Amino acid sequence: MDIEKLIFDASAWVPNNPSLPVLLYRGVFITKDGSEEFARLFASHGWTGLWRNGVFDYQHYHSGAHEVLGVGKGHAKLLIGGPDGNEINLSAGDCVLLPAGTGHMRIDASDDFEVVGAYPSGQEADIQTSPPSKAVCARIARLHLPETDPVQGTSGPAVVAWSRLI
Repeated sequence: MDIEKLIFDASAWVPNNPSLPVLLYRGVFITKDGSEEFARLFASHGWTGLWRNGVFDYQHYHSGAHEVLGVGKGHAKLLIGGPDGNEINLSAGDCVLLPAGTGHMRIDASDDFEVVGAYPSGQEADIQTSPPSKAVCARIARLHLPETDPVQGTSGPAVVAWSRLI
């Protein structure tokens, strides 16, 4: 499995995360329908609030949670990092971990596109669609790091790489 780290500066009105990179895991599962596998994997590593759906087609970010998205079915093109971010193509078996504050939206997707989403234990995602206030920026900055990586557990990059950056 390949893991990419992507850093995003603030983009238009989206703050992104000044300290933590987006983590992109390619080929976590090699299957046409990995939704159940992603749900089991995330839950086994203590990630909660599991849901299945798509990705909103408008730019947004979360200030109260880091978010993992595992592509269970289909494929999609997402814009990650706000209006000036990067277009990223994801296929079934890929996964992206978005630190709080990171803008994201769906540009295009196959009819069968489905993601499994989850959050670190104790965190809840809000949906922010406007520039952050000082309070929102402070919430993003003080949000605790996950105790486990949603894909690789206690030794994964969300634990190892992120903790080295703080």
